[in-house]
Amino acid sequence: MTTIRLVRGDITRESVDAIVNAANSSLLGGGGVDGAIHRRGGPAILDECRKLRASRYGKGLSTGQAVATTAGELDARWVIHTVGPVYQVSGSDPSLLASCYRESLRVADELGARTVAFPAISTGVYRWPMDDAARIAVETVRSTPTAVEEVRFVLFDDRAYEAFDRQLH
Repeated sequence: MTTIRLVRGDITRESVDAIVNAANSSLLGGGGVDGAIHRRGGPAILDECRKLRASRYGKGLSTGQAVATTAGELDARWVIHTVGPVYQVSGSDPSLLASCYRESLRVADELGARTVAFPAISTGVYRWPMDDAARIAVETVRSTPTAVEEVRFVLFDDRAYEAFDRQLH
């Protein structure tokens, strides 16, 4: 059974096998978590992302999918990049957000990762409501068969931490 922990802090400071990046479809870096991971991890991450774009992912990574690269200078072996859905005014498809967590765990299993740190995917500039995102994340991790022993939700602020804490308890 996978242990789920909450951490209030900076995901780029976590010591885990794999850090999940809330990437954009280009895989070439961006703002928020994506930019922080690329900055702290150094150029090796971007180099591998460029190689992925030049080969399998010429048009970018699709929403809900996941792919791994080196973690560069992060205290992890891999970064698992996943593209979260943008929340629309009229709502969005929760299955795409759930897919980000499921696919990231699938990639983690393929890599042999036992500890994985997730951010609150799609809750920043993609504007997914925090309480709903927390519910989807926790339910998906709990219901996805995986060999990952520990999942950490690394949450940037108190509001996110409290939303995830409500889902766990």
